[in-house]
Amino acid sequence: MKTDIKICGLKTPEAIDRALKRGATHIGFIFFEKSPRYVEPDVAAKLAEPARGKAKIVAVVVDPTNDDLDEIVSLLKPDILQLHGNESPEHVLTIKALYGLPVMKVFSVRTADDLKRVEAYIGIADRFLFDAKAPKNSELPGGNGISFDWSLLGWLDGSIDYMLSGGLNKDNVADALVNTKARGIDVSSGVETEPGVKSVAMIDEFFDAVERADMPVTASGS
Repeated sequence: MKTDIKICGLKTPEAIDRALKRGATHIGFIFFEKSPRYVEPDVAAKLAEPARGKAKIVAVVVDPTNDDLDEIVSLLKPDILQLHGNESPEHVLTIKALYGLPVMKVFSVRTADDLKRVEAYIGIADRFLFDAKAPKNSELPGGNGISFDWSLLGWLDGSIDYMLSGGLNKDNVADALVNTKARGIDVSSGVETEPGVKSVAMIDEFFDAVERADMPVTASGS
């Protein structure tokens, strides 16, 4: 099965163009003002136009107000809402009902207890994303360039559809795919030269690494 690839925190036409040309299935825009990857909704809408019909457009929000979502949804017209805050299962249901959009719920992981919260969202969130829990001194809920212990995901039921995030880069993404049941991967800082600055060359290197990992293993001599 080909892996879904989401490039998140995009801010330039050049990075979006390369992500699309390499086959990104999802592109993400960050609507969290403390993030170096933050973009205004009207700017994101213009950036996203080339992706329509080619990749899923994802709006990443952190405990948004209804006014926030009204503006983002009306301008960007995303395909998916990614909720990266402390949204309750009831709140997720309300958001889905209000906007008629699928929701990807993010969980920040450091220990097995962090994953136990998933159970309450099964059948409510359309997909999950597991990211590393932010360091104590970070104001960012994601995009910190750190990983978590992927073996913690082993207890998850195989039917749970999730993307993996947190410190992924060209050097470790193959191991991540081998050691988890992730059907998709999400990268942001792993294709940046500095926070918020995507590198076209690093995007290429990341896709090259995923493509090698996705190649079917052939029998010797075949």
